[in-house]
Amino acid sequence: MSGPPGVILAGGLATRMGGGDKGLLTLGGRSLLSHVIDRLAPQVSGLALNANGEAARFDDFGLPVLADSISGYAGPLAGVLAGLDWAATQGADSIVTAAADTPFFPADLVVRLQATGQGMETSLVLAATPDAKRGQVRHPTFGLWPVSLRDDLRAALNDGLRKVVLWTERHKGREAVFPIGDVDPFFNVNTPEDLAKAEQMRKGAA
Repeated sequence: MSGPPGVILAGGLATRMGGGDKGLLTLGGRSLLSHVIDRLAPQVSGLALNANGEAARFDDFGLPVLADSISGYAGPLAGVLAGLDWAATQGADSIVTAAADTPFFPADLVVRLQATGQGMETSLVLAATPDAKRGQVRHPTFGLWPVSLRDDLRAALNDGLRKVVLWTERHKGREAVFPIGDVDPFFNVNTPEDLAKAEQMRKGAA
């Protein structure tokens, strides 16, 4: 399909899972990453994976593997930057990101992010869900990011910025609010208990 390329963010340290790659954990007999690929691929024009370390461990997925260009663990913004640099070589204007540990995100993620970005000089949009206490909760690993801001992001990261929302607010980013149904679409797997819960959620959604 036409539209922005997608970048799956898998560069986290997974400390609460004891380290390793959360995306390679098994859910319903398949890796979390496989679930994320199946969900994102129909929504984008191409896919790449942001991950650090030995790229060969992801060979079975057949995706370009993009390492962070910022030294040290700089968080998800470093993965976004890697995706933007890659997208620039593809001639793309923007990317959409999704996290490798979040298998239930919306099947209309991309179109709703793009719709929210209509009319912006630079379409910078994060996914969010409603919250009774805080109004809404942003999900900073799910967003629409303009390639034109990649050098600004690089400079911000080199200056020590790590918090996604501080950078998006600097550029007047918007939020696309997604409803929470029977399953929280942005439930992510951080712990072994979360993985067990995801298995129950998967069975309930089947």
